Amino acid sequence: MSWLLKLLKRMKTSSLTQKQLYKCLAQNLGRVNAERFISLMIAEPFDYTKWRENLYEGMSIRELSNAAQQFCDEQDSKNF
Repeated sequence: MSWLLKLLKRMKTSSLTQKQLYKCLAQNLGRVNAERFISLMIAEPFDYTKWRENLYEGMSIRELSNAAQQFCDEQDSKNF
């Protein structure tokens, strides 16, 4: 349960999340392709709920919990 508390403490504001996502896209795709990707996401209807239905398909609760714990541990190591 401690991983959940750590995760909740790291929740960010929408604007901070948007800035970090754009930075990530720009670093990995380049500015022009990042803008193209954002334009596509805005233009195309996207049902997040349907997309997430299969996101963790085939993973057990234990595997999902372990993945979440590993993510938190990696974030902790980046912050120190």
